[in-house]
Parts: sequence; structure tokens; C-alpha cells
Amino acid sequence: MDKLLIQGGTPLSGEAAISGAKNAALPILCASLLSAEPMHFINVPHLNDVSTMLRLIGQMGVEVTMEGNDGLVLNSHGLNNPTASYDMVKTMRASILVLGPLLARCGEAKVSLPGGCAIGARPVDQHIKGLQAMGAEIRVENGYILASASRLKGARIVTDMVTVTGTENLMMAAVLADGETIIENAAREPEVVDLAHCLMAMGAHISGAGTDSICIEGVERLHGATHSIMPDRIETGTYLCAAAITGGRIRLTNTSAAYLDSVVQKLRESGCEVSTEGDSIALNAPPRLKSVSIRTEPYPAFPTDMQAQFMAINCVADGSAVIRETIFENRFMHAVELIRLGADIRIEASNALVTGVPHLDGATVMATDLRASASLVIAGLVAQGETLIERIYHLDRGYERIEEKLSKLGARVRRVR
Repeated sequence: MDKLLIQGGTPLSGEAAISGAKNAALPILCASLLSAEPMHFINVPHLNDVSTMLRLIGQMGVEVTMEGNDGLVLNSHGLNNPTASYDMVKTMRASILVLGPLLARCGEAKVSLPGGCAIGARPVDQHIKGLQAMGAEIRVENGYILASASRLKGARIVTDMVTVTGTENLMMAAVLADGETIIENAAREPEVVDLAHCLMAMGAHISGAGTDSICIEGVERLHGATHSIMPDRIETGTYLCAAAITGGRIRLTNTSAAYLDSVVQKLRESGCEVSTEGDSIALNAPPRLKSVSIRTEPYPAFPTDMQAQFMAINCVADGSAVIRETIFENRFMHAVELIRLGADIRIEASNALVTGVPHLDGATVMATDLRASASLVIAGLVAQGETLIERIYHLDRGYERIEEKLSKLGARVRRVR
């Protein structure tokens, strides 16, 4: 099993390009199930989660062809197996995103329940209730969601909670439904908007994406299209935090600050200079950061996927800060590992009090989930001595060639087996 070895103490400097967004790519790949014509995708990130999704839809009869360095062609003309088995779904909860497209295109779907998640409960009841409101017959047997519908009907759906994958699943189901569907309390994330742009390029009629009320007018069929995946805002934020904690100066390209207002604001509060120009973001960090308190909320507020990274930079910042996690009930597992590096963190329910220390010391730590892994990398970059991060397969789910990009920025980091 691969590990990451980091020799800390080097300020990051230079330029790196940001990859396509994992959280946009996964639902957009599922959107290819909605059309019998080829879909061309650009800026697809090379990630384990993307590979898992391609294997999953490949088992359903979708032809997958690589095109250049970051391109894909998906052809679901031969879609003949509307099933997502437990063996595939258990490795990636986002596999639930095939449910809506399969039901809309094939009239049936058999999708395994995702099961547990390390960072907390992510129930799929909102997906099921929304599809039932559109006329689907759904039952759960032996750990599988069994869904059928001759053709889905437009409906007004009010979700009990803001759910990104729920919004995406229902939106994909609605594009081929008979009549108008309105999703109230919809997720507003940029990745939802990117999916809407892809669906509209395929011929879907969607308005309101990016607001809490999305309107979809169903069509008879969708055609093929070309779509470029949006930049990864969480990867962008992670590298900005890495530069900030090391007192570095970097420029990130192929990205956008438009999706990062809350993160950029907190970096500026910490003492960093952040500037934007076109598709690039530059950061110049002070010798020592100021502590910043954060509270995670659905977009456009501070993202839960950046909480762990900011906990890491607060570990060596001047002062104390409170981090409140409101999205997932078990997303402080990285705190124990940061404490192994010498951090001063106290956890009480959904709050973490982080008091900055003069320095961290390298140690062996273990990654527990994707963003927790990123926080350990960030801490390792500033820790004195060597930090060895185990179980970095979590990192490979969401960060493309992280050791190569960090090395290009001057970090002393290498993958060991």
C-alpha cells in the first residue's frame, strides 16, 4: 500500500495547474447514460473515483474510449445492464448517481445501497422520495434499490435537506420525464451548475441551476454533446492552504476564484495576499498566519470539504480559532492525527478549538478520508523532520498526481511503497 513521505520546512513557490473537478466529473459521467449518442468530455481528472465510475458504467454496456491526455468518449448506445452491484458501489458512494439516469433512460434500475461512510451518514432517502414523487415504483430488497417506471412524470419536489447528489440525481431523472419538474431546496453548488450545463448541451431544458429552485421541462430524448469539466475548487483551495501554511508564494492556473469566495476571504483574514486574473489565482503568505474561525455550511458558505485543510493551517497560526462542522457529524477524525504531530486541538461535539503552536513535529500518521488526507499533507509540509502518511489511497480518490504537483512547487515529497 502506498504511503507519502514528506520532509517539511520548505515554502512552496512557483506555478501549478489545477485539474478538473472530481465532484463535477462523477455526475457528468453518469449523465452519459441518458443518451444513446456519444458524449465527449474534456478536462477529466485522472482519479481513482473516476476510474471506479468508468468501470461501473462500463459493466452496464457503455463503451469507454480515452481521447488525448484528459479526454473521454462515452457511448451508451449499447446500454443493456441497468445494475450497480454492491461490489462497485461500496467503494464509492457517488455510484448512487446512476439511479436517476438509468430509471429515466431504461425504465428500471437496480442499484446497491451505498452503505456506511467514515465521515458520517449520507442517507439516500431524498433520492428515493423524489423519484417516487415522479411516479417511480421503488422498493428496497436485500440491500438493493429496485426502481421502475414506464416514464417518469414531472412533479414538484421539496427536499427535506439540501443534498448535492440528491439534487443531481433528480435533475438527471427529470430531463427525460413527461412534463415539468421543480426541485425546491435544491443544492446550489457550482458542480450542480456544471451538470446542468452538460445536460443543456445534450438538449435538456433547465433553468434555475445555482439557485434553490431548479425547473426542468422534460424532453423525449437527449443527443450527444461535448462538455469540459469545471476546475476543481477544492483542489484549488487545498493548494492555497499548502502555500499559506509554508509561508509560500504560488500561482495556480486553469482554475477560478468565482467558486471560492468564502475560502479566499478566510485566507485573507489569515494574513495572505490573494489576487486573481483570468483563470489564475496567486497567493503570497506572511511568515506566520493568524488564526481564523470557520463554520461549514452548504454553498455558497464555507465548504465542509475545506474544513480539514483550515484546521491544519490553524495548528501553527497565531492565536486560537473555533471550527464548527455542521454538515457531517463525524468529520474531525483528522484532529487525532494532527495532535500526533504536536497540534493543540480540543474537540467538543461539532466544535473544535484549535490553538496555534510554534511548530509541528514530523511523525507517522494515518489518513482516514479524502479531505483528512489533505490536511495531513498540509501539516506535513510545515512540520519539522519527516512525516509519513499511511493509507493515501484516500488522496488518490480526489487529488491528481499530488506528489508531482507539490514537488513542482518545491516541496520535498515522494510516494513510497
